[in-house]
Amino acid sequence: MIVGFTGSSRIIGEAQARTLREVLRFWKGSGREEFHHGDCINADEAAHGFALECGYEVIIHPPKNSAKRAFCKGATRILPPDDYIPRNHSIVDTSDWLIATPREFSEVLRSGTWATIRYARRRGIEVYMIWPDGS
Repeated sequence: MIVGFTGSSRIIGEAQARTLREVLRFWKGSGREEFHHGDCINADEAAHGFALECGYEVIIHPPKNSAKRAFCKGATRILPPDDYIPRNHSIVDTSDWLIATPREFSEVLRSGTWATIRYARRRGIEVYMIWPDGS
């Protein structure tokens, strides 16, 4: 099974980070093997470290715009850079599940994280939401 990830380019909160680590650890034990993310600073960066710690094969879908790119190390594979929307769609299209760590408790327009969540839902991909308070 393949897990995709989307999260804010702003700092991920302690509660979200703790829950994300627990979910990744649990899911790894139940047969999920690959973890795909977009290599942005903060949330993707934290998720990358947790996924490696749990033993996932990490696949990076980097953005063409390197201004907010984390340049994470230790990935199994790094795909060619792409624009944000096609890159986010690629993460969803290759995933069986999507973990999302939005910065807000309610949907926001003009947010890459929320646009990715909406795209996953339209594609019928299960979205596991980890809210800012860790719930």
